[in-house]
Amino acid sequence: MNKNIAVIFGGTSSEHEVSLQSAESVLNNFPGGYNAIPIWISKEGEWFYFYGNMNEFHDVFIGNSAKKNLVKAALSPDRKTRSLISDKLKIQIDAAFPVMHGMGGEDGTLQGLLELAGIPICGCGVLPSAVCMDKHRAHRLASAAGIAVPEALTFTALDEIEPHDIEKTLGLPVFVKPLRGGSSCGISRVSDAGGLPGAAEKAFKFDNEIIIEREIKGVEVGCAVIGTNELIIGEVDEIQLSDGFFDYTEKYTPETSRILCPAPLSKELSDRIKLTAEKIYRALGCGGFARVDMFLTGKEEIIFNEVNTIPGFTEHSRFPLMMRAAGYTFGQVIEIITDKAVRI
Repeated sequence: MNKNIAVIFGGTSSEHEVSLQSAESVLNNFPGGYNAIPIWISKEGEWFYFYGNMNEFHDVFIGNSAKKNLVKAALSPDRKTRSLISDKLKIQIDAAFPVMHGMGGEDGTLQGLLELAGIPICGCGVLPSAVCMDKHRAHRLASAAGIAVPEALTFTALDEIEPHDIEKTLGLPVFVKPLRGGSSCGISRVSDAGGLPGAAEKAFKFDNEIIIEREIKGVEVGCAVIGTNELIIGEVDEIQLSDGFFDYTEKYTPETSRILCPAPLSKELSDRIKLTAEKIYRALGCGGFARVDMFLTGKEEIIFNEVNTIPGFTEHSRFPLMMRAAGYTFGQVIEIITDKAVRI
């Protein structure tokens, strides 16, 4: 009998639309032997089971069609039940594959609900999800493990921002970021101290704590990792920019950037990056899968940036491309991740 895997997508974060695109790709490549149970969380936080077919998915969630083939439902927290329930249905859930980016999906809250309900997770659990979402605390743990991290300051209120002191401590340019978040939402690059208050105000719209980091001169590289004990490491990629930084626009509708995978680096340097990615992944307690992002300086120093515990999962996203370069199709990646969760 096929196992039922809840594919949970949407959510209340600013990355709702990105999640829909990732979910469509995951569902279209779901492995045989499993039944995908699509669960949409609306921007208002309502839960729905989608019982339509994949031919209708795009129009319902990404196009402009009216919402249809939906029934309100919720996961039961009862560990003996392990079911999606409503007044009209009850579906046993054998594992869950969260495809929700950002707050509420990638920060440990959804993972906590799943662990409370006794449902195995395709991906990281509560602690690594929460830690990796928090850029400051993730950096502190990585630093304790001997990984180089950017110099940074954190703030909890706009009136704490003293541009002169920040410039003196970190220098310029800097990046101003929400402490927790993804897809570069709310991030600004600031090269003049006068722009710090405005950039901080923008970041505070996405979180109640922000981080200001010294800019690292170099390129951004990343590495996909799958597994918990025995790991599968994808190929390293490199982001090439002709202007600006890898913001929300460049991530989803590239204009001045391109992603090279495999990265045009020597085998020795690529192997060093992979080893650093594995070290960061283990130091932060990751499991299931994640994408580890780093900076590579002109002196070939590797500096930790962040870990995405639910990276983009479209056909053209970085994580699947890294795994494809390592010899794995999109479908195989989904199958490996799902198999590992079901066998726990």
